[in-house]
Amino acid sequence: VQHLQEDTIAAVATPTGAGGIGIVRVSGPKSAGIAKALTGRVPDPRRLLRTRFCDATGAPLDDGIALFFQSPASYTGEDVLELQGHGGPMVMHQLLEEVTTLGARLARPGEFTERAFLNGKLDLVQAEAVADLIGSQTQAAARASLRSLSGELSSILTAISKEIEELRTYIEADIDFSEEPLDPLSETGTANRLADVQRDLARVLEQVRTGVLLGRGAAVVLAGVPNAGKSSLMNTLSKADRVIVSEEPGTTRDVVEVTIDCAGLAIHLTDTAGLRDSQDKIEGEGVRRAKAAMTQADLVLAVIDDLVPFAGQQAVFSGLPDDIPRLMVYNKCDLSGRKMGIVLGQAQHAVAVSAKTGEGLSALEDQIKVILGWTGDFVETFMARRRHVDALDGAKTHLAVASGHVGGAAELLAEELRLAQVTLGGITGEVTTEDLLGEIFSTFCVGK
Repeated sequence: VQHLQEDTIAAVATPTGAGGIGIVRVSGPKSAGIAKALTGRVPDPRRLLRTRFCDATGAPLDDGIALFFQSPASYTGEDVLELQGHGGPMVMHQLLEEVTTLGARLARPGEFTERAFLNGKLDLVQAEAVADLIGSQTQAAARASLRSLSGELSSILTAISKEIEELRTYIEADIDFSEEPLDPLSETGTANRLADVQRDLARVLEQVRTGVLLGRGAAVVLAGVPNAGKSSLMNTLSKADRVIVSEEPGTTRDVVEVTIDCAGLAIHLTDTAGLRDSQDKIEGEGVRRAKAAMTQADLVLAVIDDLVPFAGQQAVFSGLPDDIPRLMVYNKCDLSGRKMGIVLGQAQHAVAVSAKTGEGLSALEDQIKVILGWTGDFVETFMARRRHVDALDGAKTHLAVASGHVGGAAELLAEELRLAQVTLGGITGEVTTEDLLGEIFSTFCVGK
């Protein structure tokens, strides 16, 4: 079903700044007229037109290529015009200004993709995957985004929804025609089919959870007393001198962030000020920010100076919430003589390393992946979002309740199946709200 808009939108679809090529994208009913006004003709659909773009007075704006896509065979499902010119900011500004003079309005962020969704060119999962692909920070994330964009996740969700619908239809028919000899499914048969659906849902839920982690990455905070070697460790992990290193304690006074690729997972490393009581206001603010970063982390690397007594260093982590995973990292083990790698016999995960020599870092990265639940096996991973997990969890709950009604109240069983189906429909956009659409598409860049 198409929801063609009455207005025409336009935006620069390429990054701001100087470049070899710049593109102004137009979508809506005035696209053909705008093309004719700028170039003197409407380009044949899907055929490149080498032309000069001119304003209403005939003054040239640029030389370039016009490309016209006729509805419904376009990205948005509407008439779409692309003006490909030289990528200078002023050229793009002049072209866009002339397009708006000819009747288009400036597009909102994500409005082109929103129109593609409303016109049935993409479902909501695919639309989100467009933004996820653009924002991918690792090769694994880009590949997972392409899988979602191609419709693989949507196909799986649709298949599960269809299974639920078939089971629900049979049960509702049995309710409506209870006096007819329909040979309804046996109690065992119903339970078995429902169990199959639950297994399918559990499988995709696991894939989606991995996709969420892949999409957002993991926040890993390095914390410890001053001069424990946090900054040196961060530089070694990131393979770059991102943080000033000094033998003087308290060099780092603010949080410093860098993102690394750990087996396909984006790890957002945060170096923090050394944890200690200080009369220095600037250092004190750094310590406050360090503690705040720790409370928001997916994992805290508790960096321990192995040349200094452990007891005094352990105390600085006493206020860390119990639900935040912690990995003890014994540093400077090239000097202390501790065996590098995983430290056994500890109450919690621990590893011995040398930030200076790089020894033990492979074991450290392995432990980070273990604690975060990242296997590195992303071949069947889809790019996903937190709302997908929440919806799948909701559907899982409805199916669990439904299984409790097998052999009992058929009306309640059918209703729980209906609710599970509606919840799944919210993922792909079969069931949605204006607020949800606004929230999703507002995160897109302008021109997409």
